[in-house]
Amino acid sequence: MTAIEPRTAWERYRPSPENPWDLKKAGHFYRRAAFGASLEELQTAVGAGPERTITALLQGRADGDADTLWTTMSRSLAEANNGAQLSALWLYRMLYSPHPLREKLTLFWHNHFATSNLKVQNAGYMLGQYELLRRHAQGSFRTLLTEMSRDPAMLIWLDTIQSQRNQPNENYARELLELFSLGIRNARRPGQRNYNEDDIRQAARAFTGWRIENGQAVFRARDHDAGEKTVLGQRGAWRADDIVRICLEQESTPYFLTRKLFRFLISDAIEPTPALLEPLAEEFRRSDYDFGALVERMLRSNLFFSAAAYRSKVKAPVDFVLGIVRGLETGQGGVGTVELAKALEGLGQRLFYPPSVAGWDGGRAWLNGQTFLLRQNLALALTSTADTRFGRRLDPAPLMRRQTRGAQEQQVDFLLRVFLQGDVPTASRDRLLQYAAQAERQAYPVFWTADDAANQRARTLCHLVLCLPEFQLD
Repeated sequence: MTAIEPRTAWERYRPSPENPWDLKKAGHFYRRAAFGASLEELQTAVGAGPERTITALLQGRADGDADTLWTTMSRSLAEANNGAQLSALWLYRMLYSPHPLREKLTLFWHNHFATSNLKVQNAGYMLGQYELLRRHAQGSFRTLLTEMSRDPAMLIWLDTIQSQRNQPNENYARELLELFSLGIRNARRPGQRNYNEDDIRQAARAFTGWRIENGQAVFRARDHDAGEKTVLGQRGAWRADDIVRICLEQESTPYFLTRKLFRFLISDAIEPTPALLEPLAEEFRRSDYDFGALVERMLRSNLFFSAAAYRSKVKAPVDFVLGIVRGLETGQGGVGTVELAKALEGLGQRLFYPPSVAGWDGGRAWLNGQTFLLRQNLALALTSTADTRFGRRLDPAPLMRRQTRGAQEQQVDFLLRVFLQGDVPTASRDRLLQYAAQAERQAYPVFWTADDAANQRARTLCHLVLCLPEFQLD
């Protein structure tokens, strides 16, 4: 990592003979900035080039009918307080939204402000927070942080509604400083803390007075501590918005957020140095925390498309599952997201129910012997047609018939292009071809037709590709 020169790292990626824009680069982009893609989408991206492809994903398309359908479904869940269906509803939007980058960044913010319905117990409040995150996913972090401080789900999650003038609750103030804005340690001087316990106590006084009435956050001046408070060296009769402002004025804040986005978009295996983050962090500060501009700078950079960033992240369960669905080109309504949500919970990621205020650990924590086995089993359930949860809705056999003439080598190469853009060791491809040759000679039940046997071989081949180590990486 020390060999990466910061200025060059964040310069715009330009294809060259040594570093071409190809299927591999397009696949990397769609894995990180969306939830995977079909082969047709990848091939279209290769033809369009990086500039147009990145611009199209940054802008997204108008929601249209999809937005109307979302409004209807989310209102129904909120009215019924159906927390069990929240994850399935969001998975549906992740799969079929015309703006997948917005959903991906909303997931980033969901993990940043990790709020769980396990405590909130109100589907409407959780969906309201989701809409807040989505609305500002590519916008102003200043606005997002200000509005989050009075979001009903957050007021319950971190006990702000219990905070009174004579008895302030410190939970939100603590997490605001530690997890939501500036972090514990100084970004440029790691041995130095950014705040102390008195800063938390004083800030907590500023957040007193907030309540929820008729589903909305309201401020009651009579319950607020209007006295002077000293927070991070600034003294005044501060209220909630003042504390947000003070946090955003701290040197560490743009570094803390830039580093977190680096781990999400670039790599969670590389520890970025302050020098590497400095150009982006200072630009982020100068833009008054324009998060969309920061995202675009990262996505268009040399470092994003570098060998150091390529496959340097373990896929989160959401990315693993949706990457399979997107690759198999399932049309809208083709797969039940209720069952997908249950499967994701088994893999350790239940949307709207993060494990703690720190969110999911991510990185290598996603993958161990047990979770790898669970991923293999889920891939089989999705593609075998034998599992009653999914049936034939993700059957890869028809897709493979359309895309190949049935030849073993063509089938192997098609699957490797779809899911790994052909980038696997030669030995892995050879083993897949060896399986295909052996399967041709295998005996099948006498009542099976030749097509039945061919379909079964195609499904098993797809499952084997999804179990390759490379497919577990982002």
